[in-house]
Amino acid sequence: MLVIGNEILHKAHQNGYGVGAFNFVNFEMLSAIFESANEANSPIIVQASEGAIKYMGIDMVVGMTQIMSKRYPHIPVSLHLDHGTTFESCKNAIQAGFTSVMIDASHHIFEENLELTTKVVQYAHQHGVSVEAELGRLMGIEDNISVDEKDAVLVNPKEAEIFVRESKVDYLAPAIGTSHGAFKFKGEPKLDFERLQEVKRLTNIPLVLHGASAIPEYVRDAFLKTGGDLKGSKGVPFDFLQEAIKGGINKVNTDTDLRIAFMAEVRRVANEDKTQFDLRKFFAPGMDAIKKVMVERMTLLGSANKI
Repeated sequence: MLVIGNEILHKAHQNGYGVGAFNFVNFEMLSAIFESANEANSPIIVQASEGAIKYMGIDMVVGMTQIMSKRYPHIPVSLHLDHGTTFESCKNAIQAGFTSVMIDASHHIFEENLELTTKVVQYAHQHGVSVEAELGRLMGIEDNISVDEKDAVLVNPKEAEIFVRESKVDYLAPAIGTSHGAFKFKGEPKLDFERLQEVKRLTNIPLVLHGASAIPEYVRDAFLKTGGDLKGSKGVPFDFLQEAIKGGINKVNTDTDLRIAFMAEVRRVANEDKTQFDLRKFFAPGMDAIKKVMVERMTLLGSANKI
């Protein structure tokens, strides 16, 4: 059943667990997300970026999600716009049937971010839709970064308190040291958990971890074995994800892990059977691979058996 994002995340916030927010770009990924939630007995957030919407069409994104939610009516699911860049993008998603939107104005100065976020929140709340915003910049923490540089990149807890109070945003993505994609850290992984805990204390709302793909060793190995090249990628370690949950994270975005796991199986089939051209023979193993990743993640985050 499609519900607003805050219905799912408020429960996670109140009970101290995380919910996976999984991106999709086609039917196979979306179907696997729902099958995984069904297996793990977990609520889910399914996400489509502006790029995914451009690729599939917003009517297809919403239509497929509604059909899948009817197929699994016992699963609480929110359809979320990931990284909406403009008011118009968020408005279009809300009008199309999304139940949660993110306005990402984190590249603007604080005042402009607050102004745009407040505008989106006012419109979204009038239509019964939840809103996510972001503070700080997702760039990763390096070993040699100075205190001043870190403060310029990561979320300022005091600003977060003001931002949440004035914008009335439903959940916040604070930059604490992750980055998007497969290449998150140049040195050893580092996240600023103390900063996260302070943001949670001052805002007391569900918090979101972007750039949270872990790139498990078995996923990396499968991709490399089939001829892929990840160029020394480093994801967020599982123990870091668990520590983030303890620190107040309730929504954990996952995209890169799914892409790598899926493509590893597509490559494997292509390498093992040069005569194969039945797309189902490529995609079915890919779906199984990402289901394994997602069920493992739901269990790790604590959302399994929360329906």
